[in-house]
Amino acid sequence: MAFTEITPSAAIENARHGGRAKCLQRLIRLDMPVPRTVALSFDAVHGISAGDMPDLAAMLDLFGPDPLVSVRPSSEDPDWGGPGAILNIGMNDAVHAKLIKTHGEVAANALYLRFIQSYAVHVGRLDPDEFEVFSTPSADALKAALELYEEETESYFPQDPKEQLAEILRSMARAWEGTTARLLRQAKGAPADAGLGLVVQNMALGVGQNTCGSGVIQFVDGQTGRREIRGRYLCKSQGRDAMTEAGDRDVMYLTKDPRGRSIEEVLPENFANLVKFGDLCRTRLCEEMEIEFTIDNQELFILDAVRVQRSERANVRIAVSLAEDGIISREDAVLRIPPRALSELLHSQFDPDDKRDLFGHGIAASPGAATGKIVFNARAAQAMASQGENCILVRRETSPEDIRGMHAAKGILTIRGGITSHAAVIARGLGLPCAVGAQDLMLDRKLGKLITKDGREFMEGDVISIDGSTGNAYAGAVKMLPPELGEGFQTLMTWADEFRDMGVRANADTPPDARNARMFAAEGIGLCRTEHMFIDDDRLLAMREMIFADHADDRRAALDRLLPMQRADFIELFEIMQGLPVCIRLFDPPLHEFLPHGREGLRELAEALDLPLRDVERRVAGLREFNPMLGMRGVRLGITVPEIYDMQARAIFEATVEASKLGDPVVPEVMIPLVSAKREVEIVKARVDAVAAEVRIETGASFTYRLGVMVETPRAALTSGEIAKHAAFMSFGTNDLTQMTYGLSRDDAGRFMGEYVEQGVYDEDPFHMLDADGVGELLQMGAARGRDVNPDLTLSICGEHGGNPESIRFCRDAGFDYVSCSPFRVPIARLAAAHLAIESRIEKSFPSS
Repeated sequence: MAFTEITPSAAIENARHGGRAKCLQRLIRLDMPVPRTVALSFDAVHGISAGDMPDLAAMLDLFGPDPLVSVRPSSEDPDWGGPGAILNIGMNDAVHAKLIKTHGEVAANALYLRFIQSYAVHVGRLDPDEFEVFSTPSADALKAALELYEEETESYFPQDPKEQLAEILRSMARAWEGTTARLLRQAKGAPADAGLGLVVQNMALGVGQNTCGSGVIQFVDGQTGRREIRGRYLCKSQGRDAMTEAGDRDVMYLTKDPRGRSIEEVLPENFANLVKFGDLCRTRLCEEMEIEFTIDNQELFILDAVRVQRSERANVRIAVSLAEDGIISREDAVLRIPPRALSELLHSQFDPDDKRDLFGHGIAASPGAATGKIVFNARAAQAMASQGENCILVRRETSPEDIRGMHAAKGILTIRGGITSHAAVIARGLGLPCAVGAQDLMLDRKLGKLITKDGREFMEGDVISIDGSTGNAYAGAVKMLPPELGEGFQTLMTWADEFRDMGVRANADTPPDARNARMFAAEGIGLCRTEHMFIDDDRLLAMREMIFADHADDRRAALDRLLPMQRADFIELFEIMQGLPVCIRLFDPPLHEFLPHGREGLRELAEALDLPLRDVERRVAGLREFNPMLGMRGVRLGITVPEIYDMQARAIFEATVEASKLGDPVVPEVMIPLVSAKREVEIVKARVDAVAAEVRIETGASFTYRLGVMVETPRAALTSGEIAKHAAFMSFGTNDLTQMTYGLSRDDAGRFMGEYVEQGVYDEDPFHMLDADGVGELLQMGAARGRDVNPDLTLSICGEHGGNPESIRFCRDAGFDYVSCSPFRVPIARLAAAHLAIESRIEKSFPSS
């Protein structure tokens, strides 16, 4: 049969009849007073769209003489949407006349008029504006609506309930299969061939005398997740009118309220039943539900129940509460929270109810929201922060010399850049909201203004707001919601750690980064980029002196000034991490990044070094490279300017000795960046071993360390079998590895990446989502060849993909030991790893046939 009456034992399935039909059956099984309901399967609805109508006479017979029914959509996933519900099907002149006698003329007119309006708009496809004018349910309005329908369609309004139902079913079925609806639900993640079920339900009118009406009730706050009764009830209304059309009409409160009547006081038995049904939904359906109900002549009817719409912070509180009450398992609670949803808890967010004035859009590079005054350089950011004012740093693109300004700012907006650009990576490490690649904006640095596509101008000091979760920039201040790291969040993460079987570390370059890593329970530091320690004024000058030195002895003299500073940094890192592993990457970037670019900066440098400006300009020009990211950087610097790595190795080992005296023994991990040949590792390892021996002799202390490589070049991945002979670990730097594999500049790819993804050249931005087919093949190859030679080789990724749930799945499947990501992405990685472990156990327990 094409339709099935929903009874406790009926064969109703979510995959055949949709979520609404299945939920109604569950409500019926819980003995809730659900009006008689019929379900049409996906196949039946598809057949209706093709002209194959079920036996409507038999269906309507189930609802008795003069049937009045509603039709609602029932898709497999409620989030996929569907056509709107249509009420009061079966209303005609004869039924209208009978209802006048039983319910009064106003109620009868309201029911008939509502149905005419719905039918005209959704079935007849007539102009809704023409029918919305009939708002008062008078006899004249009803007559005018019928005449308008006849005028527009050149036919009388249908009087046969079977004809009405047939046209409504056909209209809803065809609407679901239309191109627009298909594209909309595909955008929500639905498969192209997703089916639609329909439910036909006997009407509980709710338009009688006194307290008759309709409402919705829920037992939890959808924003906070706290237990409380919320909802509305509107007398003489139907469906969800109470939520949308209250106006000056007769509203009743649900619970006792000094402002007016309440169901709890006027209809205490109905109220008690609603509370009981809400508790049944929570304990038996294992979910917080919003119940739609009607009260008709003091008789309660439950029309539907849907999962309470909620914020992610509320979702965490609800899942944890259900698990703590023993309603669901801890594993289920963990699985109910999408890993990426944690971003809403970890960062400030804009209040969804506050108005916004969008003026620009870029790439969402670091989540969270911020409001502040525009500044265009690092110095201005520091100055404003020193005055206690919030600022947003706006740059064409950032460089290492902007780091102090980034620390001072509340958010970052750049005109250029992609998901792994300098601004994006540093912002994620700092937990700052950041939007990059906002190419519809223009920055005029000479005039000090930001110009929008439509010609609006923003000067330094103007207030703007940015949303790093969407990439949007807004004029003025937007109201904010604070982070939510309360008890529910902490409990959830504790459970996640119990289940996961993969390590999670943090990328942390400075002591504040390390403290954030500890706050988010990272199991160590997987990447410490030491170059970020050289940005402060007192260090930057010594660094520049080293760069300008002509001889090794002069370079050592400059580096000797940096040694105690670097050592102090490492001591503090080791103390913060309290014996957890710390992987320190030796100096990586090209030297030109530490030199000023503008003429004013060059003049200041010449003055500081007591050199002619021309000599400074000549030296800076000589250090410029056509492609610095592929030039003199990483291990190439370590071999050609070995004094840098010597100083860093000494700082690491002296800090190891000192920190081990103060607390847990420290076993530092020293990582060589940008390796592409076995001989590079041999040369650097020999020098690092020599420095370690010198420090042991000088201090009389014994310590160990692990030396490994950062695999960022395709050649390193391909020759990992040779390299692994000299390495204790391999950490794949997927940012550069992706850049080199694709031949893409990660800073410039944002210019065209959106177009590439839109046209299907790439499924996703490879800097945002790990490319499993290309870059992933290199990871698997490198891992396998490395472990063939060294079975004890530790494998990890430390690029920004380390905080991406899909990338974590790939790494777990490939046998990696841990992932490392920005501190504020550590909870996301921990939760994603827990999901994978739980799902893996479920698959082993219930293997698919």
